[in-house]
Amino acid sequence: MIKSLLIANRGEIACRIIRTAREMGIRTIAVYSDADAKALHVRQADEAVHIGPSPAAESYLVGEKIIAAAQETGAEAIHPGYGFLSENADFAAAVQAAGIVWVGPHPDSIRAMGLKDAAKKLMADAGVPVTPGYLGADQSVERLKSEADAIGYPVLIKAVAGGGGKGMRKVDAAQQFLEMLESCKREAKASFGNDHVLLEKWITSPRHIEVQIFGDSHGNVVHLFERDCSLQRRHQKVIEEAPAPGMDEATRSDLCGAAIRAAKAVNYEGAGTVEFIADASEGLRADRIWFMEMNTRLQVEHPVTEEITGVDLVEWQLRVASGEAIPLQQDEIRIDGHAIEARLYAEDPAKGFLPSTGTLEFFSLPRTARPTRWQHSSNGEARELGFDGKVRIETGVEQGDTISPFYDPMIAKLIFRADTREDAIAGLAKICSDSAVWPVKSNAAFLHSLLVNPDFFEARLDTGFISSHEEELALEAYEPPQWLLDTAAIRFISPRNALSGFRLNAAPKAVIGLSVNGMALMAHSSPEPSYDKQQYSLYSEVGEQIFATNIGTTYRIVPARTDGGAHTSAHDGDILSPMPGKVIAVDVAQGDKVTAGQRLLVLEAMKMEHALTAPFDGTVTELNASEGAQVQVEALLARIEQSED
Repeated sequence: MIKSLLIANRGEIACRIIRTAREMGIRTIAVYSDADAKALHVRQADEAVHIGPSPAAESYLVGEKIIAAAQETGAEAIHPGYGFLSENADFAAAVQAAGIVWVGPHPDSIRAMGLKDAAKKLMADAGVPVTPGYLGADQSVERLKSEADAIGYPVLIKAVAGGGGKGMRKVDAAQQFLEMLESCKREAKASFGNDHVLLEKWITSPRHIEVQIFGDSHGNVVHLFERDCSLQRRHQKVIEEAPAPGMDEATRSDLCGAAIRAAKAVNYEGAGTVEFIADASEGLRADRIWFMEMNTRLQVEHPVTEEITGVDLVEWQLRVASGEAIPLQQDEIRIDGHAIEARLYAEDPAKGFLPSTGTLEFFSLPRTARPTRWQHSSNGEARELGFDGKVRIETGVEQGDTISPFYDPMIAKLIFRADTREDAIAGLAKICSDSAVWPVKSNAAFLHSLLVNPDFFEARLDTGFISSHEEELALEAYEPPQWLLDTAAIRFISPRNALSGFRLNAAPKAVIGLSVNGMALMAHSSPEPSYDKQQYSLYSEVGEQIFATNIGTTYRIVPARTDGGAHTSAHDGDILSPMPGKVIAVDVAQGDKVTAGQRLLVLEAMKMEHALTAPFDGTVTELNASEGAQVQVEALLARIEQSED
C-alpha cells in the first residue's frame, strides 16, 4: 500500500482525498499557490509545498513543479483529483517516468479518450452505441456543410478536443451553419489549440446520463451504476443524482454493459466515467442512448455514487494504484436508496451568475437535517414529505477563508441520501435553504428553487430544464419577510423599547430600526412570537450581529445605533455600510430633507450595487460618504434625524 501521497489539486477535492488517505494511514502532502497559502487543504495535510504564483497556469498547471514537490517530500504517489492536470496524458507519463505512482488510468487510456472523434470511432468498434453524426478527417467547409445537411437540422457542432461546454454550437437551420462553424472553430482554437470539429444529431429531449466504472491491473472492470446529470446551465452541471429517475432494470443493464465495453476497449484502470446522451422524448430506452465521451478521472459528482453503493471511490483508487484488485465483484455492488448533490457556488444569479469573491465573514452549512417536514405542491396537490436521511458536505473552505478570483468559485457540494428520490430531494432542498454565506453571494436560493420545482420533482427533466424554467426560478435574492425581522428584533430589545406601544392588558411590544444587508427596515416584536421560527429560518448571533438564513438567502442584521451608542432606539437613523465597498453615488447633501425609502447613496460591493435608503422621514444631519470613496463594513455613512410629528 502507498505510504505517502501528494495531492496535485486544491479546494474541496484536495480535502476529500486527504480525508480518505488519513483514514488509510497514508501521509498527505498538499501543494499551494500564493492565493492558497492559508487554504483549508493546506491546513489539513501533513505537509505542504509552495508551487508558485496565484494563477493556475503558473502553479497548479505546471507539472514540473508538482513532480519536484513530490520528489522533495518523498511522496510515493500523486493523486490529480479532477480538473487541472487530471486528464493530461503527458503529465501522467512524466509522473511515472519519475518513478512516482500515478493514481489514475494509464496515459495511453487518457490519450485514447482525449479526442472526441477518435474516441467515438473506438467506441463504435467496441460495440458501444454512438450518436449519429460525422467524425471524418476531412475538415473542409464544403464537406462539413454537406454532412450537416445529410444529418438534418438541428445539428450540433462540437470541438473534438472540447469540454465544459466550450467549442459547441447548435445549428437550427442550414443558412446558419457557416456562421456557427466559424464561431465554433475560432473558440476551439483559442481554448484547446485545435479547431477540428465533429457533427452530431441534435437530440430534442436530451438527458445526460453517465456510468461510473472502475478497472484494475488484473483485468477486472466493474460498474457502480448510473448518475443523472441533466440539470445543467451552459453545459455545466448544477444538480446530479443517482440512480437516474425512470431507469428500468433492462435499460440499466444495457447501459452499464456498454460502459464496461468502453472501459475494456482502452484497458482501463482506476476510476472513470462513461457519459451518454439519452433521447428521453419517449422515456429512457436502450436504443435511444448514445456514447458522448469518457472522463478518465474521478468526477465532481462521485459522492452520489458512493452514497448509494457504500463504496469509497478514493480508497479504491489508492488500492488499485498500489496494485491491488478491485475490492468487490460486480454482483456484490448494489443500489441502496437515492442520493442527490447540488453544487453551491460563489456566484450571483441576479447578475448573470457572475462569480462573487471575498472573505467568508459568516459561513455555516448544516451537517444534519433538522426535524421538520417539507411540503411540496405538485399538480395542484399538496404533500408532506419527511426526510430522514444522511447529510454530506464536501467543502474546501471554512468561515474566515477567502473565495479567490483565480479558481473555480465552488464553495461546497451539498449531498443528501434517503431511501427514496422524493425524500432525497426534500432533504437537499432544506439543506440548500439553510446554507448561510455572507457577504459573498451564493446560488443557494437558486438551487432550492430548482429542487422544489414540480417538474423536477416529477422527473420531467432534460438538459434544457434551467433555461426553459428560467422565469420560475429564483434569480433575485429573497427580501426578508417581516416575521424574520420581528424574530431577529427580539435580541435587540432594550427595556426602554419594550414599553413602546404599551397598552393595558397587552403584551409589551417594541418598534426597532434594523439594518439588514444595508437596507434600513423596521421591525415589530413581542417577546413570544406566535410562529415556530425554527421551521423557516436559522439564526446565529455573532457579537452584536445576527445572521438569519431563509430559503437560501443570508441576512446580516444589526440594530441601528444612536449618537451615544448606549442603547437601541426606534428612531435611529444611522446608515451603516453593510460590507466593504466603494461609494458610487451620493444622492443627498447634509441638511437635506428626506422621506422614508428615499435613496441616499449607492455602494458597490461584491460586484453588486446596494442602494441605501432612509428609514423614515427626516433630515440628513451627518454625511460621511463621498463618491469614489472606499468604505469598510459598519462605517457610518450618514445619519438621519427623524422629523418631529
